[in-house]
Amino acid sequence: MNNLVQITVFGGLMLLLAFMTWRKVAAARAASNASADREIFLAGGGLSWFFVAGAITLTNLSTDQLVGMNGNQMLLLAWWELAGFIGLLLLAFVFVPIYYRNNCTTITQLLEQRYDGASIRTVISGLFLAGNFLIYLPAVIYSGALFMQTLFGVDASVTAVAAVFALVGAAYAILGGLRAVAVLDTYAGVGILALALVVVFLAMQAVGWDIANGVPAERLSMIGSLDSPIPFHTLFTGMLFIQIFYWSTNQNITQKALAAPTVKEAQKGVVVAAIIRVLIVPPIVVIPGIVAFQLFGDVGDRAYAMVVGEVLPDWTSGMFAAMIAAAVLTTYAAVMNATITLWTVDFHRRFINPDVDVKRLNLTVGIIAMIISVVLVPIYAGAESIINLLQELNGLLSMPILSAFIAALLFRNMDARAAVAGLVWGFCFYAFHTFFLGVTENFGGVSWYATIGLPWVHYIDVMLFVLASSVLVALVTNWLVFGQTARLAIGGREEPAA
Repeated sequence: MNNLVQITVFGGLMLLLAFMTWRKVAAARAASNASADREIFLAGGGLSWFFVAGAITLTNLSTDQLVGMNGNQMLLLAWWELAGFIGLLLLAFVFVPIYYRNNCTTITQLLEQRYDGASIRTVISGLFLAGNFLIYLPAVIYSGALFMQTLFGVDASVTAVAAVFALVGAAYAILGGLRAVAVLDTYAGVGILALALVVVFLAMQAVGWDIANGVPAERLSMIGSLDSPIPFHTLFTGMLFIQIFYWSTNQNITQKALAAPTVKEAQKGVVVAAIIRVLIVPPIVVIPGIVAFQLFGDVGDRAYAMVVGEVLPDWTSGMFAAMIAAAVLTTYAAVMNATITLWTVDFHRRFINPDVDVKRLNLTVGIIAMIISVVLVPIYAGAESIINLLQELNGLLSMPILSAFIAALLFRNMDARAAVAGLVWGFCFYAFHTFFLGVTENFGGVSWYATIGLPWVHYIDVMLFVLASSVLVALVTNWLVFGQTARLAIGGREEPAA
């Protein structure tokens, strides 16, 4: 009976969200005269600040955050969200004006305009696509499926539940485009943030507002030790640059900011998302995990769903599950929409058919992405910690890609092939360090140098080295191999697009 109540409320709310989204999208499309591709990729350039903020917030805040961060059962993980505030402000006041000034649909178009040659655009688009296909899409539906399986106690496998998420999320991306994603993000976001705060309140109430009772000190500290997921010194090494990449040079996020009618409207939306990030998100991604440690012990990525099932009434659990499912669907659909955009604009139109039917290609790429993501779910099911695994895998792409943007914005007279050389160096070095250089698994599933006597070198530290060395390799290659001397842009100021 309890499960029946939960499922009934869950199903009703999902249908209501779908109806509200369809109604809003249909009305907006009827009033828009945007082309089909601009409607699919940039919501016709008509997103108000409210929907920009909602889309950015919910594209990031999904079960990989709620499940993964709470799964560490440590307050320390809040640093990821607190540091995101800086990344969002940089997006608002540095990168958004640049992208709009250069009329970008994909952020890689900016790189093509800044370098001599187009190879860097192709390579980075390929890396973004690989990351979306192999990392983001399967991880999102896996963590969502794990949450639903734990909350409802269903007998179906994680892969089967993930396949349902993939099918519905793909439908939103294919049929509704970015506008449907942003609208559903915003509607669901209001509900999920409110209910997530209720979970925090009830969870604290369940342990008598004594979060420290029986919890080891290292799980309550915001000063990470060397063998923790976030050693304190890494806040001053690679953490800032990870945030700059994720929020400012990541197609999955920036595409939402590019869909506003003006720069100012986009900036307002990004700033609101930043305020939500620093004031609301930190407690909801760590406190339930600590409470789960008190109530159930070290239960890993099942912590959040177990707390929700423990503290919420049955009908409320169904409501919360609907909001979580919506967050999974919108994150999945947002990443899929970005994937379709990158493939269409940066590959298909340039190398295959410039006059392709965008709607048909949208369908084809969406189905392929959906199938690949479901097939890869079992790989993520074997992870000790989904959030730590994602952060380490992201390092393969984040700092090498960011190095290309830094070189593009700070220097002129750069050959695109030199930037590619720096990018390849960074990718290979990080992969060598993370997967081959005698690392061991320690507390929280974090890798560190065990064989060469440098336990203080964390993968976040390595990201900073990868970034700096990749820029250096690009500059040296530009000079020695291609005979061009890079010139530092005066004050890093933006020059008009060619």
